Amino acid sequence: LPGGAPAIGPAAGDLAAAAAAYLFEELTSGPDGFVVSAAARTLLDKFRRTVGGSAYDEDLAALDDLAARHQLAAAWLTAYADATGTPLTPGDLAEAVAVELCPDLPRHESDLTPVTVAEGLLGAHPRITGRALPLRIDEFLARTRRFAEHEAPAFRAHLQRRTALVAAERARLRLDEHRPRSMASFVRNRLVDEVYLPLVGDSLARQIGTAGATKRTDTGGLLLLLSPPGYGKTTLMEYVADRLGLMMVRVSGPALGHAVTSLDPAEAPNATARQEIEKINFALAAGNNTLLHLDDIQHTSPELLQKFIPLCDATRRVDGVHDGVPRTYDLRGKRFAVCMTGNPYTESGERFRVPDMLANRADVWNLGDVLTGKEDAFALSFLENALTSNPVLAPLAGRDRADLELLVRLAEGDPAARADRLTHPYAPAELEQITAVLRHLLTARETVLAVNAAYIASAAQAEETRGEPPFRLQGSYRTMNRIAQRVRPVMNAAELAAVLDDHFTAEAQTLTSGAEANLLKLAELRGTLTPGQAERWAALKSAHARAQALGGPAEDPLTRATNALALLADRMSAIEAAITAATGGTGANGTAGPGTPRHAAGGEGR
Repeated sequence: LPGGAPAIGPAAGDLAAAAAAYLFEELTSGPDGFVVSAAARTLLDKFRRTVGGSAYDEDLAALDDLAARHQLAAAWLTAYADATGTPLTPGDLAEAVAVELCPDLPRHESDLTPVTVAEGLLGAHPRITGRALPLRIDEFLARTRRFAEHEAPAFRAHLQRRTALVAAERARLRLDEHRPRSMASFVRNRLVDEVYLPLVGDSLARQIGTAGATKRTDTGGLLLLLSPPGYGKTTLMEYVADRLGLMMVRVSGPALGHAVTSLDPAEAPNATARQEIEKINFALAAGNNTLLHLDDIQHTSPELLQKFIPLCDATRRVDGVHDGVPRTYDLRGKRFAVCMTGNPYTESGERFRVPDMLANRADVWNLGDVLTGKEDAFALSFLENALTSNPVLAPLAGRDRADLELLVRLAEGDPAARADRLTHPYAPAELEQITAVLRHLLTARETVLAVNAAYIASAAQAEETRGEPPFRLQGSYRTMNRIAQRVRPVMNAAELAAVLDDHFTAEAQTLTSGAEANLLKLAELRGTLTPGQAERWAALKSAHARAQALGGPAEDPLTRATNALALLADRMSAIEAAITAATGGTGANGTAGPGTPRHAAGGEGR
């Protein structure tokens, strides 16, 4: 092409290479001269007849600069085509300009057209109009060559560079650690479907502003899940975050500790706590599509938990420090949610403390307790969560849930339950093994549920009002799974009782001095106390009550003496009340007097 031709896309070197290839082809192949298309020749003939006698030839001859001459010829030809309504393609224009600028070169006309139309195409590409794509072979080959040699390699290099940068940034931010991963043993049981998911879903919907077209959205809030260990709080949140497509930033409460009260990493007492604070700031900075999960908050400071109170209100602003710079995180209108989980029952039986303003604004649910009207679903969940732990029951985890409910009824001896209504074809031997294991697990579940209720009731009591030693054995899903691992269809009642005894005895070993009291309490719950054990349990409860009244060994001697006098006064009052009740409640003068023994006046009561 002439040097003044518009350079569209490729560099000058590419144009030179294309021109050299064209010249070589023209000069080494016949016929002699340069080819010109019939359309370009027709355009030039009409143009010449129209501009004959004008100043066009004089102006073109007066210019020495090739680029200026190219511009002049192109302008005249374009103006002619516009004035006469002649269709003019960029290829025909370029060819006609080349002929005008080099009139002395020998040329021969070709009837072949470089233009065609590809029809019947599907797609939304801007070059496709009415399912047709016009093609000019010279332009198409040049464009595709340019795409293959320059644009495609450049785009691939861009993708590689972008991938490398994203991977480096992902590694720096440790995003893979924040990808929710539900456990392979997670069972979406009836309790999860009917109770937990609606409760959790409603809270998250309010937080991320997707409560529905007819409801208030973006009203803040916070989800607080409580339960003893082993009830799947963390697993449930991992599953929900995975299903919602949220990045889950999990912060460990024990790593933070009670000493952390600020969201400034520089004030952290150690490297582990500093890392957890940085994760909190990272989640707040990320904002959209993020679930911040504070786990085991019983080990954290109430002052730190207070930092999240603004997230429960319409302000949705939290002050923190990101990359060493103080920053206020504005989370209004963002898909950001906060969930806190913890064990409300510490080792000493006391409840951990959550700031009142936070507790009043949060949606609080206890996964280890039974909601009203959901007792059956709660009890069934112990069996559903234990399916994958037992080799006989494991196949049921992937089958219809109605089968399990019907099998449980068969194991319970329900006369209305019929095996022919099962959706899966079970062999008679397999069905017998399944019902035998379920029958054993139903028996074990009674003990586990009783232990769970006793643990929660004991842990919720204040130490000074406790009437017996604290009960610390736990009856959670984890407990049920461990028992289910050891249950076999051929067991009898004595062997199943031995499995329960062995499990809770091993668990009680970690309680050291409290092991005996806890095992006796367990025997009382199971109804297996022997007369000797019952006598020992009564003695332990009496000793505990006496120790509570007098004070422990660590108490000040003066305090213990004061408590002893108070206990003596209580006992004297009890004796006085008993005597009053035995004598009919009359005083020395024969009249009733509250708290006045008849022998006080030396009467017949003496």
